[in-house]
Amino acid sequence: MNSINQFIEENKNRFLDELFSLIRIPSISAEKEHRDDMYKAANRWKELLLEAGANKAEVLETAGNPVTFAEKIIDASLPTILVYAHMDVMPVDPVDLWKTTPFEPVIQDGKIWARGADDDKGQSFIHAKAFEYMVKTNTLPCNVKFIIEGEEEIGSPSLAKFCEDNKEMLKADVILVSDTTMVSPDQPAVTTGLRGLTYWDVEVTGPNRDLHSGLFGGAVANPIVVLSQMIAKCLNPDNSIAIANFNNDVAEVSAEERELLNRRPFNADEYKKAIGVDELSGEEGYTTTERTGIRPSFDVCGIWGGYTGEGTKTVLPSVAHAKISCRLVPNQNFQQVSQLLNDYFQQIAPKSVKVKVTYLHGGNPYVCPIDHPAYVAAEKALIDVFGKQPIPVRSGGSIPIITTFEEILGIKSILIGFGLDGDAIHSPNESFPLENLWNGIRTIPNFYRYFAELNAVK
Repeated sequence: MNSINQFIEENKNRFLDELFSLIRIPSISAEKEHRDDMYKAANRWKELLLEAGANKAEVLETAGNPVTFAEKIIDASLPTILVYAHMDVMPVDPVDLWKTTPFEPVIQDGKIWARGADDDKGQSFIHAKAFEYMVKTNTLPCNVKFIIEGEEEIGSPSLAKFCEDNKEMLKADVILVSDTTMVSPDQPAVTTGLRGLTYWDVEVTGPNRDLHSGLFGGAVANPIVVLSQMIAKCLNPDNSIAIANFNNDVAEVSAEERELLNRRPFNADEYKKAIGVDELSGEEGYTTTERTGIRPSFDVCGIWGGYTGEGTKTVLPSVAHAKISCRLVPNQNFQQVSQLLNDYFQQIAPKSVKVKVTYLHGGNPYVCPIDHPAYVAAEKALIDVFGKQPIPVRSGGSIPIITTFEEILGIKSILIGFGLDGDAIHSPNESFPLENLWNGIRTIPNFYRYFAELNAVK
């Protein structure tokens, strides 16, 4: 076995069979009926990592879903890389929009189509196979540990306590993550920043029961209307966030940094065409790239109440609900922002209704400096495979546990993603290009080699 390319070519069918065995497990952390599936996924990961060459692998309990931990320690004096990934996936609704069966992977048009194909089973599988290659060729240049959790898609509520209780076991020099995207199929990127997140359930209650809209309409406040009005007051006319004190801690990015950020290729017409809109919208004074990377956002993820069945029912509803999220940027704290939204809604709510804001989950934003040894190693590794300098990007998405790792374990994370914006993660018809899978396996051993050579923090 002389090369990584030969290794991939000789094992492609086996790799896909193994990956598909993971994808077929409907490990949906948001749905309680899939609790057993989380253990099936955790045990399958244990098997795969042992087969790949880990000295030990085990399924460990948390207060919630299990964690799979594995390691191979070759020399305590060498640096240690901790690979983080997640085995859980998003729900598949609306199922009728899927062109394939969500948990039965299909290869078509050079892509794997299935829930979890990209996020994060496909991307995490890259690390298992890169590790296997290094073990089998005796080229593993440092120690490696794996932590694969089952609650990332619901905010990793149990992992902070798990990290607190297992600091020594998780001790490492850097955390390596593939759960982000490239700029394009031939333009790699290293994600240097992640927006934070805070997420709420809002309940607005009016009368003590649903009322006849003819007999009571116009005399009693409609909770759906009131909730809609309150939501509308969360944004200013320029689309900046109007929640009192929300912007106090938002870090302003210098003109120089904004210029660098906007070097990332962006075609507004292609962007609009890809998502089926005629016009983009966002905070005035910022480009689309800036709006999704360095500015906070406010979104209603779901809203409901009253009668939504077939036909008509003239009802004035008793209760209205909304799921609301905010993406946060450096210097903002998700717990403080959560309190701000609650205070704001209580302040602007009319006396005709009662408002209950329930915090669900969140995490703080994250930034990795581009002079960190792990970034340098990632840059070199990607150049070797793609022949291009990777672009440092700030992702609009959130991986809340990344900041938790830094706070509890004191370790920086480097995010080398191989997904694409068009992979439709979290949506129907999620996919992952096969070439990205193979290129990821080609890249990761180079990262290990360069990281060991740089002898980061050792």
